[in-house]
Amino acid sequence: MAGGHDQWVSGRAARRLLPEGWPSGPMPWVIAIMMFLMVLAAAAGLALGLAANSLDRSLTAQVTIQIVDANQARRDAAAARIIAGAKAVPGVARVDRVSDAAMTELLRPWLGGGLADTDLPVPAMIDIAFAPAPGNAPAAVRALAMRISPAARIDDHAQWLRPLAGLMGSLRWLAGVLVLMMAAAAAFTVVLAARAALNTHRSTIEVLHLLGSTDGQIASLFQRRIALDALTGGMVGLLLASLVIVTVGERIVAVGSDLLGTIGLPVAAWGLLALLPIAGTVLAMFAARMTILASLRRRL
Repeated sequence: MAGGHDQWVSGRAARRLLPEGWPSGPMPWVIAIMMFLMVLAAAAGLALGLAANSLDRSLTAQVTIQIVDANQARRDAAAARIIAGAKAVPGVARVDRVSDAAMTELLRPWLGGGLADTDLPVPAMIDIAFAPAPGNAPAAVRALAMRISPAARIDDHAQWLRPLAGLMGSLRWLAGVLVLMMAAAAAFTVVLAARAALNTHRSTIEVLHLLGSTDGQIASLFQRRIALDALTGGMVGLLLASLVIVTVGERIVAVGSDLLGTIGLPVAAWGLLALLPIAGTVLAMFAARMTILASLRRRL
């Protein structure tokens, strides 16, 4: 009977310590804002990482050979020999020559509409794509082109895209740092909220101690309530951030750029984003428990 009475009193004390209802103060909204920013930063980091990996693969996946020769017959013969030789190189997946008509259309915005009516020679352009593991195929193709036509110009896409890949890599690391900073800020917010709750309910804590409650049991009361606030705020932040990510993704797709099209989030990345509120809740519970136990030990 006495045990049941103690449980009833402890239950009422717990309800006084942690009032029902949500939100319990500003902490859930602060957590929601931080989770919103954290999810956006994590999504940006994941998307940039995937895009950078795709860009790295494409750096060595393709080269373009230009044969600039005023003699059309000699130019076409050199192009045909390079095409035939490149197709025989192991590791080459595709060899295509851009037609003269297509070259004319590419140059029309720069040289004017009268280009098509003149006999102005245009370079022969050959696009060569390599297999995923090309080996020494790129070097072999370069040597082949220079041997057949010393005037050939070989455009390595890597020299133009490598600075962009470096920038994307730097932004990816910056996004990771922002995620860690937001996680630290959320933990500090929980610490401040836990200390404020301890000071507010000092008398209730003393009653719980008189009833025989241990520091661990009292910490569990705070931990349970803070976990609920953190999880609720985290889910709100995740939902709002997901809406923003989907909206921005639709705008990127509408642009129609091949480069921007590589920036996206697969299902696995969405799964990682969905784990952030859970990870935030675990972090909040740990921070709250450590803070409360340390404060209670100092008071004894």
